[in-house]
Amino acid sequence: MNTTLLNQQIMTDREFERLQTLSFGTSAEASIVIAHEIADLIRDKASKGENAVLGLATGSSPLKVYDELIRLHKEDGLSFKNVITFNLDEYYPMQPDSVHSYVRFMKENLFDHIDIQDKNIHIPDGTVAMENVYSFCQDYEAKIAAAGGLDIQVLGIGRTGHIGFNEPGSTENSRTRIVTLDAVTRIDAAPSFGGLDNVPKRAITMGVKPIMQAGRIIMMAWGSGKAPIVKKMVEGDISMQVPATFLQKHDNVSVYIDEGATENLTRITTPWLVREVEWTEAMIKKAVVWLAYKTGKPVLKLTNKDYLESGLDSVLSTKGSAYDLNIEVFNMLQHTISGWPGGKPNADDTQRPERAEPAKKRVIIFSPHPDDDVISMGGTFQRLVDQGHEVHVAYQTSGNIAVSDDDARRYATFTQSMMKTFEFDSAESRSKLKEITGFLDAKEEGDIDSLAVRQMKGQIRRDESIAACRYTGIPVSNVHFLDLPFYETGKVRKNPVGTADIEIIKNLLTELKPEQIYAAGDLADPHGTHRVCLDAIFAALEELKTEEYMKNCWCWLYRGAWHEWPIDEIEMAVPMSPEQVLKKRKAIFFHESQKDGVVFQGTDDREFWQRAEERNAGTAKLYNQLGLSEYEAMEAFVRYHFI
Repeated sequence: MNTTLLNQQIMTDREFERLQTLSFGTSAEASIVIAHEIADLIRDKASKGENAVLGLATGSSPLKVYDELIRLHKEDGLSFKNVITFNLDEYYPMQPDSVHSYVRFMKENLFDHIDIQDKNIHIPDGTVAMENVYSFCQDYEAKIAAAGGLDIQVLGIGRTGHIGFNEPGSTENSRTRIVTLDAVTRIDAAPSFGGLDNVPKRAITMGVKPIMQAGRIIMMAWGSGKAPIVKKMVEGDISMQVPATFLQKHDNVSVYIDEGATENLTRITTPWLVREVEWTEAMIKKAVVWLAYKTGKPVLKLTNKDYLESGLDSVLSTKGSAYDLNIEVFNMLQHTISGWPGGKPNADDTQRPERAEPAKKRVIIFSPHPDDDVISMGGTFQRLVDQGHEVHVAYQTSGNIAVSDDDARRYATFTQSMMKTFEFDSAESRSKLKEITGFLDAKEEGDIDSLAVRQMKGQIRRDESIAACRYTGIPVSNVHFLDLPFYETGKVRKNPVGTADIEIIKNLLTELKPEQIYAAGDLADPHGTHRVCLDAIFAALEELKTEEYMKNCWCWLYRGAWHEWPIDEIEMAVPMSPEQVLKKRKAIFFHESQKDGVVFQGTDDREFWQRAEERNAGTAKLYNQLGLSEYEAMEAFVRYHFI
């Protein structure tokens, strides 16, 4: 694109986007750019004999930025001796040595790995007496001013639109203070605290006013889970109900987002409203589907007038009439629907999503956790088995941290009782069970499970997975537990994907030589287990793609219990009958440890089977609204082209 067209595009985007918004393929790519801007500031200030004053954030958003700053320090000699930092917030009350404190977070993720001076580190004090909080907050802002003000303030955004802990209702002139946390914020923090009841109800936060006084503001938002609030922040009106919108009044703000976080922006959802687009087949499908939902009409009932009144005259001109365009898009949608996810034997597969040959395929279903397979694609799973394909399931992680202590204790007690009843106990077994129950009895909030407890919790999930597979018709010999090392930290935060993780996946692919792969393509959280598991699969496929057996392998991506692919992106939709929906539900029920108030419930209090059924029914309804056949439910997939 030439410079003139690029400038026109940016100006057009600004009609919708009121903040400079920079999108990257991944959060890692964006984080490196941010870290290097911070490093440049530090070096420039050092060359002048000045301090660099940084406002820092916590949470998952800045982690890769901190990782890159640490690398720059260790490998490129970046010194932090001239750096003064002020953190945005801290839970209240909170002891600094607590596993949940932001003091500990900053030490573990940045400060302990660089040469910053302790006297230059400032974090709100979660132990200050309530009667002294007001004066502490005033003093905190005075220290910022005495340091010369913030050169750069790094921010993440909460799903409520908070910056720092300035929740909805915060004013533009709010100062550093103690606040009550929004329910959504506390729910989002619950996994790290081992449950909502353990999350503090209050926090000390830098106010909107001191944040806005920073010379430069860098906002980060990663993953499709942040896409709705990113749209409000970037395109919405300034409002106390979305405090991040106050950033629109700052003259030096950049919003860094990854691909997932762009999903709701106008330039992504309806790019033809922003600029001239190339009317590819995919873009035509996207526009016509959008128009159908906008008008409330099935695709085949759209008229020339509908197109013209909605600014789609240019797409109409590609075919000349709504009649021809509607038929083309209707056929595109129709051809995605298939009751033969492994391909229909002895059939013309020209217009089918999957190949007819080989008629019997070797299939690997990769499941990040030990229940994602049946929750996300249980109906398709069953179809593949019933249609005679050789189906293997590969559980990528143990899922042990998602088993509650109560469940672990219950299984340990049950095992002890069984050993006594059938007189097969041994001194070693008794000792191990005593170790497990003793640890659980003494465990305090924030403690990391012992290895024995993690092993027991992992075994619980293994046995549940085997039971679900057996019900579906998968022999135990086709069930593979990969236990990828990145997951086994015992903590909510996992390690980055490593060579060992990739090698384990490569070894399985090399052993089985599949013709079809299914993988979880859920991008809601770029630091989450699903994304790390997907990255490991992608890396393995990249390394193996030149192998002869991989040239006949297709990879399909499914999504998890919370999100579904947009209709215009779906390339294979597998319909389900009412009976198949019930069978899928029963397969999910075998995962008993994940029922009735699971450890990581999130903001959705429905059980997994309810979320899955409502999502699948919703997909079928959306297809029906477009004029396609009415089905009870549908599971959707997008193909990943790695060759």
